[in-house]
Parts: sequence; structure tokens; C-alpha cells
Amino acid sequence: MSLASTFIASFLGIILGLLLEKNQFPGKRIVVRLCRTLMGTPPVVAGLVVYLLLMRRGPLGALGILFTVRAMVIAQVFIITPIICGMVYTYASRSAPAIRAFAKTMGADRLQTQFLLIKEMSGEIYFAVITAFSRAISEVGAVMIVGGNIQYYTRTMTTAISMLRNTGDFGQGITLGVLLLAIAFVLQSLSDLLHKDRVEEENL
Repeated sequence: MSLASTFIASFLGIILGLLLEKNQFPGKRIVVRLCRTLMGTPPVVAGLVVYLLLMRRGPLGALGILFTVRAMVIAQVFIITPIICGMVYTYASRSAPAIRAFAKTMGADRLQTQFLLIKEMSGEIYFAVITAFSRAISEVGAVMIVGGNIQYYTRTMTTAISMLRNTGDFGQGITLGVLLLAIAFVLQSLSDLLHKDRVEEENL
């Protein structure tokens, strides 16, 4: 679920961050501030908003996906997309003008310039994506609201830990917590390894 959320949010956040940096329009500062504000959106607030949208009498109630994994993914995308967008915008604001100027002198077209920009910012974009994934895998409030914590269906490791805490089963809760950290560590290590190999290939 967290991987799917991060993948979708990365696609949206990277594009929005680059577009926000490139284009000038009235109210841009307000949009940037709003994006940075949403970077710290409390998960329960995001969960409540998605719940109201997906509830039976809500605007998207006809989809019938409340208390499903899809609703949980939507909630997480809502939370982590501003994180990626805001970080990419910040990185692009510092480096994009120089990269675009270089691409222009080399005769690159618009598409080639965008690819060059993403390539030169790959390290920063990678860090933004990893940050968002870390937020997603540790999130509990929003997924509990829109997922319902249904056993064998929408219960995640974080919501299970929360439930075990409420029942006083701290031993099993700690065990799940350690297991969650181990999974996050393995995924982080694999992504670091893949990123390192890609950087070395590009340098060659």
C-alpha cells in the first residue's frame, strides 16, 4: 500500500513541483505557501477529508471504495504528494535556472531540457521520494479512518500496533514495530543500492 501510494504521489509531486518552479503566475507565492503548509498535514485531517469525499453521501460516494485499500492509498497520496512537490520545488528553484540555461546553449528542446533537469536533480528527487515513503509507511491515523482497520483486509502493521496498544498487548505491539522497522530498513537499503548503481552507470 505504501509503495503504491509513494509511486502515485511521486509521479504527481515531481510534475507539480517542476511546473510550479517553471511557471510564473499571480498568486504563486500563496500556492507555494499552501503547498508547504500541506507538507505538514495531520494524517487524521487528511483521513477525515478523504472519508467525507468517499462516504456514501459524499461527492465520490458512488465509487463505493470507502473502507478499502484503494481508499487508504488515496489518503496516503493526499498526505505525501505535497511533501514531494514542496521538496522538488525547493530543489528546482536553486538549480533549474542554471540547468535550463545550459540546455539552451546546447540547443536542447523543451522535452530534452526536462529530461536533463530530472537527471541532474535525480539525487534530490530520490531523497524526496524516500522521505515521502518513510511518512507513508509510518502513517496510522488516515488509513485507520478510511480503511476501518478490518482484519485480513484493511488492517496494516501500524493500525495493528495502535490496536494492540489499546488492548494492553505491548509485547506483540513492540514485535510488530521492530518488524516494521526491519521491512523499512530492507526496502531503504534496496532502493539505496539501486540508486547507487544507477549513479555509477551514469558516471561511466
